[in-house]
Amino acid sequence: MKPIVKKIAIASGLLLGAVAVSGAVSYAIAKKLVAMALDRGAQLPTSRAHISGEPAQLAFANLREKAAEELESKPGETVEITARDGIKLVGHWRTCPNTRRVLIAMHGWRSSWSRDFGLLAEFLEKNGCSVFYAEQRGQNNSGGEYMGFGLTERFDCVNWIDWVNEKTGGKLPIYLCGVSMGASTVLMTSAFALPDNVHGIIADCGYTSPQAIWKHVAQTNLHVTYDEWLSGIIDEMCKERIHFSSTDYSCTQALADSHVPVLFIHGTDDTFVPVEMTYENYKACASPKRLLVVPGAGHGMSYVVDRKLYEQAVLQFWHDFDGPSFENTVDCENTAGTLGANTI
Repeated sequence: MKPIVKKIAIASGLLLGAVAVSGAVSYAIAKKLVAMALDRGAQLPTSRAHISGEPAQLAFANLREKAAEELESKPGETVEITARDGIKLVGHWRTCPNTRRVLIAMHGWRSSWSRDFGLLAEFLEKNGCSVFYAEQRGQNNSGGEYMGFGLTERFDCVNWIDWVNEKTGGKLPIYLCGVSMGASTVLMTSAFALPDNVHGIIADCGYTSPQAIWKHVAQTNLHVTYDEWLSGIIDEMCKERIHFSSTDYSCTQALADSHVPVLFIHGTDDTFVPVEMTYENYKACASPKRLLVVPGAGHGMSYVVDRKLYEQAVLQFWHDFDGPSFENTVDCENTAGTLGANTI
């Protein structure tokens, strides 16, 4: 072999070896990131505070856990239904006397219904809201091995709307309410042909798309380069799990086709889901919209940081969109549910 040919062969071999090593490293990184994002039983490779980019808030955590315990202790029904893909879904129906509206509440990533909404529960009850708290698929008592970052949960949200209307006779305005991944779930639901009594959406700290939030967390908080090569591997793994890629749908796509009024809420100091994502969602929204940005609030902390401002914004939103045809109240405590649901 001539010296020049030999050198080319060696260089080519080294290059192929480097590509193979790089590919193996990318695959390993993608595997960890996808498991962290989607897999129910995954061991997180680092702390939640590291993933979110926010320091642990012990006082807030204690306050939230106490409120969660109080909400769980209140009387109500635990309900099971079957999703379109056969997965068991669980939710909790909490009623109040003289109900004026119903909220369907969707919690966030690796969280729970009581932790994400416990602090709000008293305000909701005092203002005539019966609430259906869903347990998102792949988490807690609902079935499924994977979370879907709204890609799969948006269909579950429609199932819960149907359940609530069967339960109440469709006599009350419904508002879809979500925090973090739950907010993006209800935003992605907005483009469906929803029943006329779905009057609004309250989205607290939602992201624009699964791909956008994964890229942000990977690059900004975990310091992982999220390039096209890595993104492609992640999307293939995502499809294997939930039959969608991270780019198949987004909140901005849904909002461009939405006719449901939306109240967007976000804190300026959110490092998990940056406030700029809510600005993008707000800009994309084609339906009537409101925006509340809370100075100094971190992820999911807007209500704690400025409770008065938060409550004023929500009350005004209900005032604007409840509608004159829903001025009467309904006794949700004495309604009977159907839709093939099992009350536990």
